[in-house]
Amino acid sequence: MKKLPPIQKILEAYTAIVDKHVNLTKDQAEVTSSNGAKTYTVNWDDNVYHSNDNATYWQGYAGYPVIAVLMLQGKLPFNQKLADNFKSVNWNEINSKFKRNYAKAATEVIKEKGLDENEVMAELGVVYEDLKELPITINRGSLRPPKARK
Repeated sequence: MKKLPPIQKILEAYTAIVDKHVNLTKDQAEVTSSNGAKTYTVNWDDNVYHSNDNATYWQGYAGYPVIAVLMLQGKLPFNQKLADNFKSVNWNEINSKFKRNYAKAATEVIKEKGLDENEVMAELGVVYEDLKELPITINRGSLRPPKARK
């Protein structure tokens, strides 16, 4: 993978999976945001993934919807026990609070959950190393990122 996401995006993927916000079909997935205001579309053809989430569309790296899909496809490791700790986290609100400083946002949530930050980051490191090695291409989706539902 050419451009890597912030490692903390893995936590957002965990939340999407444990909150059942990912509807996976044969060649497409719809992923609802943590606050329920947006639904993103992830498509793939072989090893080329397209998504209209903001990170993938504007920044060119795999956003949390793509990471969640890769986990559900078995292409990235998924730690159910760790992921369960991140159920019902409103990442949109927390990331806004920390002005998109994902490291600070993640630290806040990890502390609130009473978890050991070093242990969590070590597990995320395992996923991140696998993500680095995946022979996939990430492209922006043909659809623009959705507007929030009111």
